[in-house]
Amino acid sequence: MNKDKRNNGNLPTLSVSGENIPEAWEKAVLAVYNNGVPIKTEYDKPEDPPSLDATVMVEVVNPLGEPMIHKNFPGGPVELERYRQEVVDGIHDHWINPKEGKWTYTYHQRLFEYQAIKDAENTESPFEPRNQIKYMIDKLSESGFSRRAQAVTWMPHSDPDTNDPPCLQRLWARILKNEKGEPVLNLNSHWRSRDLYKAWFMNSFAMSSLHKFMSDKISEKTGEEVQVGRYVDIADSLHIYGSYRTESLEEEICKMENSSYTERAWDSSMLEPIFQEVRENLKKDPDFYSKGDR
Repeated sequence: MNKDKRNNGNLPTLSVSGENIPEAWEKAVLAVYNNGVPIKTEYDKPEDPPSLDATVMVEVVNPLGEPMIHKNFPGGPVELERYRQEVVDGIHDHWINPKEGKWTYTYHQRLFEYQAIKDAENTESPFEPRNQIKYMIDKLSESGFSRRAQAVTWMPHSDPDTNDPPCLQRLWARILKNEKGEPVLNLNSHWRSRDLYKAWFMNSFAMSSLHKFMSDKISEKTGEEVQVGRYVDIADSLHIYGSYRTESLEEEICKMENSSYTERAWDSSMLEPIFQEVRENLKKDPDFYSKGDR
């Protein structure tokens, strides 16, 4: 069990590496649980213990590697596939309508149709939408070693005043050649804040799909197969909320410390029939599973 230690005023800087998403997630949870410092948040109830927090860099060596699904991630296969489509395909961009009290953004909209606005209520913009992912794909197709292939989400005139500003801040990618001379797409994501226990896994699953999308598009443009390389996730504040610090969490931590993550992971093929059903339902109606969420 984590024993809260006196904070010396410095947020810890931690780094972990896992072969795939489930292993990386467990290593990140253990790192923050055992080495994070206790800090109160704006969302705590009076009776909640402080969150455990740190600045963390997580490397996923093979983001498409199996086993790819952790059994204990919050949610289920329906929510996972739905969220993947929100980020990569934009199936819920039509929910963006702050004037009606709905969403102020989606990650897909910010990445694929970035359009700076003055404030959350004033959605008019002097700028045309910019497909930043297309820019990254085009830039890396022209020059894979370019350092300019990035996309941002933050809008400084509007986001600070909203109740739910974007956690994801920036994507950055670059292509390197492996020892065989084959191009490999590396992807970094930068986050201002992350709920490690309940959001990180789904975020990273969606990022891996976006990573694959980009590598496929670059392959099409260049006529040369581009492999999916390592994914690095950098969070300024990666935290486990104090309200999660229950006996149940302690039991999970004990399992993570004393047994292999493979005991708690599935190959994605096991969930593929469910994913396929979800895809078919969402193709007919993007709001099929979400009638009460907006």
